[in-house]
Amino acid sequence: MRGSEFAELKAFAAVVERTSFTRAADHLGLSPSALSQTIRQLETRLGVRLLNRTTRSVSPTPAGAKLHDRIVPVMQEMDAAVSEAIEATGKVAGSLRINTLGMAAQQFIAPRLGRFHHAYPGVVLDIVIDDTLSDIVAGQFDAGIRVGERLEKDMIAVRLTPDVKMIAVASPEYLSRHGEPKDPADLHGHACINWRFPGSGAIHRWEFERRGKKVEISVNGPLVSNHQDIVVEAALQGLGILYAYDIDRVHDAIRRGKLKCVLAEWSTTLPGLFLYHPSRRLPQAALRAFIDCLLDRDIRQRTLKGP
Repeated sequence: MRGSEFAELKAFAAVVERTSFTRAADHLGLSPSALSQTIRQLETRLGVRLLNRTTRSVSPTPAGAKLHDRIVPVMQEMDAAVSEAIEATGKVAGSLRINTLGMAAQQFIAPRLGRFHHAYPGVVLDIVIDDTLSDIVAGQFDAGIRVGERLEKDMIAVRLTPDVKMIAVASPEYLSRHGEPKDPADLHGHACINWRFPGSGAIHRWEFERRGKKVEISVNGPLVSNHQDIVVEAALQGLGILYAYDIDRVHDAIRRGKLKCVLAEWSTTLPGLFLYHPSRRLPQAALRAFIDCLLDRDIRQRTLKGP
C-alpha cells in the first residue's frame, strides 16, 4: 500500500468516527476542502461511494461501514506497533486520546496539564469532554474516565478517587425562605434542581439511605440541566435544592457558607472515578505516564511501569 492510500484510509476513518468533515479536518490538521478532496480520491480509486453527505451530517454507506470495520483494527495495531518501537528507545511520545467526564477533566486533568507537558513534551494530549458515555473503542480513544458504576465491560480500570458522597445542598437564602427538609419526602414541597443524564436523556431520581432504609424519589423544580456548572450555579443563586457529587466546587461553597448541606444523614455513596482502557493490550508508555500523573506519582521514574 502506498503512503497516499494509507493517508486516504486514515482520513476516511476520521470522518466516520467524528461524523463531521470539519471535526475530522481539525483532528488531521487539514482544511475541510482538502479532506473532502482526499475522500473523493479514495471513492474514485475504489469505485464505490463510502459516505452519505448532507448539509448537517455525514454517515457511512453500507460499503463504507464495512470498510471502516475492517480497517480500524489494522490501524490500531499499526499505532500500537509504532508506540512499541518508540518505547524501545526509552522515549515517551505520540498522541494520547482521552474521553472524559467534564467534572473529571476539571478536577483531575486541567490542574496537571503543565506538569505532564513539562515531563513529556513529546506526548500530544487529545482530551474530549463527553458526558454521554460514548464507546471508547468505537471512538478510537486510548482511555476514558467515568464513575465506577458506568464503566464499559471488558475494560481494565484504575481507580482515581475514593467512592463519592452525594449531598443535598441549598443556599442559606433559599432555606431561610422555605425551611429545611427533614425527610426525603419533604422534598416534594421544595423546588429542586434536576440533573438530566446526557446520554439517555433520563432525569436522575434521587436516592437516599439511612439505617438500611432506602428511598428513591422523583423531584420537581425550576431547572433541569446536563451540565454540572449550571446546576451548581443554580443552587448558589437560590433556585432550589441540589443533590450532587461532593466535588471541589460544592465542598468549597459549603466551606464558605454559600451552600448548606441538608438531609446529611440520608446521603448515599456512589463508586468513585476510574480511568479505564481496553484490556486487549497493555497500555502504551504515554498512557501509563498519564495515569501516574493523575495519581500524583513520580511520573518520571514510573513511566515504564504498569498502573
